[in-house]
Amino acid sequence: MSELDYWNGRLLKGAVSRREFMGRAAALGASSLAISTMLASADARADETPKKGGVLRLGLGGGSTTDSIDVTSYNDSVMIDTGHGLFDGIVEWGQDGRPHPDLAESFEPANGAKDWIFNLRKGIKFSNGQEFTADDAIYSLNLHRGDTKSGGASTFKPVTDIKKLDKYQIQISLNGPDADLPYALTDYHVGIVPDGFKDWAKPVGTGAFSLDKFDPGVRISLKKTRDYWKPDRGWLDGIEVTVINDSSARLNALISGQIDAINRVDHKAVALLSKSPKLQIVRASGGWHAVMAMQCDKAPYDNPDIRMALKLATDREQILKALFSGYGTVGNDHPIPPNDPYFNKELPQRKYDPDKAAAAFKKAGLTDPKILLQASDAAFNGAVDEGALLQASASKAGIKVDLKKEPADGFWDNVWLKGAFVSSYWGGRAAATQMLSVAYAGSAPWNETHWNNEKFEKLLADARGETDEAKRKPYIWEMQAMLNEQGGAIIPVFKDWLDAHLDKVGGHTPHGGFDMDNGYIMQKAWLKS
Repeated sequence: MSELDYWNGRLLKGAVSRREFMGRAAALGASSLAISTMLASADARADETPKKGGVLRLGLGGGSTTDSIDVTSYNDSVMIDTGHGLFDGIVEWGQDGRPHPDLAESFEPANGAKDWIFNLRKGIKFSNGQEFTADDAIYSLNLHRGDTKSGGASTFKPVTDIKKLDKYQIQISLNGPDADLPYALTDYHVGIVPDGFKDWAKPVGTGAFSLDKFDPGVRISLKKTRDYWKPDRGWLDGIEVTVINDSSARLNALISGQIDAINRVDHKAVALLSKSPKLQIVRASGGWHAVMAMQCDKAPYDNPDIRMALKLATDREQILKALFSGYGTVGNDHPIPPNDPYFNKELPQRKYDPDKAAAAFKKAGLTDPKILLQASDAAFNGAVDEGALLQASASKAGIKVDLKKEPADGFWDNVWLKGAFVSSYWGGRAAATQMLSVAYAGSAPWNETHWNNEKFEKLLADARGETDEAKRKPYIWEMQAMLNEQGGAIIPVFKDWLDAHLDKVGGHTPHGGFDMDNGYIMQKAWLKS
């Protein structure tokens, strides 16, 4: 290493000042161009080094006047993000798609994955100064068990017992093996509070921030009151959240500089935003997918050839381009997205083929089967248009699809799970087995396609009980293949998450789980200036 390289390295590390570096470099005979280049490199590096301080202004869609700090009540972006600012979980869903220790330092299965041991971190303090222990973990997890209205209750239905092994160790017992329990505990409802805590108006957590002001559906203010226990997070002095549910208003607030970062960027606005050097788009592939659900036990969809004909008659590329401006990936009629570690990448991608669709429709042997798709934008913005696109693409195969536009009011109560062919969507799940269980297990209450297959059930049970990744992968791959070929779900697209921020914001990174870095933006973000 030359002496100039040595001083350049110290400059990049911040070990010397710019003035000292310039003096040393000039004394060593470096040209003015070389010095300018090195200074520019140092500025770029420094720009990406997290800095402490500042207040981040978020403009978020997904807030309501009925919002509460109570972790059991969270159902949309504003409170998910706020919850991650105030509280920590036992396990975190990492950017690699896998579960990572959070307040649990480590975890391991026992008794064939019917039990799980969680070793908790020592020395972690709540915002009230109280030390975090097993009693707090058990109390917090039990908020989602038994007689509860918690949105995380389904995660805990298989749990038969949670017991304390010692001050920093707990055991969770299940009614059957589940290799993916750590994934389930990444649920955003699972925020940890002190044992016996009930005063949600004055939240106490181990998170990076404390609550300053809370005006539900309008504005939320958080402030830093102590050093965060995670050394690589919690850079900001505070957060100001403004609830802006209108996408145009949210976008205008960002462009005008009133807000530093927003979620739910309209895909139609991405091209415009990308032209501005002061704005950056954060795009992440995720598990959100559109569904047109055919109930496999109701005519004419109880005929597998009818189901296949409609799958082949779906122009996925057209739907992706028309409804999402290409910001996503085409689906393959199963719910596991390409960014999932267990995605079956060897399964051939189904393509729009009117001739094959017509052949399958003819093979069904049904005289004028009545095909009615019930669609509503209550499912997602564009669901009715998706139905119209299917109607048009199917007509080229000689298949008549009637489209009924259902009102948004009452759609989920009166149409979804009741109609034989209905538009829908899923937000995805952290683990493949979770997604397959909640929507395709025969006994699942939200099994919208009425899929019920004995072989599938055994594969699902085998996958949940197998902790060896190499052994469980074939089970999950085969389930995807079965749904692709025989299932009742037409899954045309997986939509990308689209956020945006001013160029002064650092640490806002893409995550496949949910928008705003899977809700962790408050922990991870920092301000460059």
